[in-house]
Amino acid sequence: MDDDSSSRIAAALRDWVRAASPGARLPSTRELVATHRASPVTVQRALRTLSAQGLIETRAGVGTFVRAVRTLRPADYGWQTAALRSPHSKITAVASALRSAPNDVIALHSGYLDRELLPERLVRAALIRAARSEAAVTRAPASGLPALQSWFAGELAATCRGDVTGPVASDVVVLPGSQAGLSSVFRAVVAPGQALLMESPTYWGAILAAQQAGVRVVPVPSGPQGPDPDELDRAFTESGARVLYAQPTFANPTGAHWSPQRAAEVLQVVRAHGAFLVEDDWAHDFGITAEAAPLASYDDAGHVIYLRSLTKSVSPTVRVAAVIARGPVRERILADRGAESLYVSPLLQAAALDVVTQPGWASHLRTLRRQLHERRDLLVAAVREHAPQAVLEHVPPGGLHLWLRLPDGTDLDLLARRCEAEGLVVAPGTEWFPAEPAGPYLRLNYAGPQPAAFGEAARILGRSLEEAVTARLP
Repeated sequence: MDDDSSSRIAAALRDWVRAASPGARLPSTRELVATHRASPVTVQRALRTLSAQGLIETRAGVGTFVRAVRTLRPADYGWQTAALRSPHSKITAVASALRSAPNDVIALHSGYLDRELLPERLVRAALIRAARSEAAVTRAPASGLPALQSWFAGELAATCRGDVTGPVASDVVVLPGSQAGLSSVFRAVVAPGQALLMESPTYWGAILAAQQAGVRVVPVPSGPQGPDPDELDRAFTESGARVLYAQPTFANPTGAHWSPQRAAEVLQVVRAHGAFLVEDDWAHDFGITAEAAPLASYDDAGHVIYLRSLTKSVSPTVRVAAVIARGPVRERILADRGAESLYVSPLLQAAALDVVTQPGWASHLRTLRRQLHERRDLLVAAVREHAPQAVLEHVPPGGLHLWLRLPDGTDLDLLARRCEAEGLVVAPGTEWFPAEPAGPYLRLNYAGPQPAAFGEAARILGRSLEEAVTARLP
């Protein structure tokens, strides 16, 4: 009944507005209540309807008025095309992994942990303590809070092998997230137009950062055990590159995990070419059946530039990471960071340090490891049962994702649309290749929300795959 009354009042007011002059003041709510013999709530609902239609506008403390309708000349931004010239990188929409999804869908596209897997209690308490400390009102050193630098250095030093000397605090530069670190490292160590070797497939954000830095990306095929050392040696020789970007531990998107032997072989190739290896240890805290084993723990000669982030494991709101580099390259990276952002928020640094030094942090990581194990196996079983066309070439020993090889001829765009129409959001694998894709792939996140819906997600994927493959057949 209220809805009918609201619609009736809205229709009457719409006629009144059309007959009134722009800027005319509407009767007050009290007057409208009396005129239409309706409740104030019903009148307000009618006014909101007209406001949403752009017919009226409310000015706080003044009243409600007929909106002045103006015809504006469309803005001409054509001059910007000439001024900007060609972009450094291909202009794309927001990456699949960063898309926001409605609450009523099954979201397997993200690159982040579900909220219930985060140390929320530790994070909230740490932010409160940081807000009450000097960190809330003081500037941080350009290279980071000394205590946080020491923590990052100590974490890597604890994994160093044999006679390798671990890093010290002064080797660390704190970053506002590892994405910012990748951009700075690529700008600092690769000149525009020069070659940068990258595993293929690899992290889409690294591809974007390299493109924005104006470097020439040279893909190197990489599988579950990492790149073939002979192929890597040939790529260095043919391209003249002096930098390799890689993810030896639980790579995004493939989940690849290099063996100690492969790590040693790759590092030997890097050393032989007098090159750098940029190691992205983004998944350090996400081991399931294997331990994180940084390649940087084999090196004390400055060949490895090591990146580690706390953003994914602590909280997406605590964008804190670090780069560990030795020698002149560290100073170049620090100079680039200074030009980019001067320093990282000491409030966030203090909160991050608080979280990872609490006794509850270690127990949280043990619980997280168990939960990731359960979720991974649950999604693996669901895909194998309900979407057998999607081949899981290896079960990742850590990380957050499954990397599925789809049948040849799969229309990935159509697949994603069909899945989403049925309530499943997925991430087509195209974005993770720095050159042409080696085939149709799909990345699924088993650390996202609703693990109880993994079975239904796999059923949707299986049905959608049949349609997407059939649509491409001649």
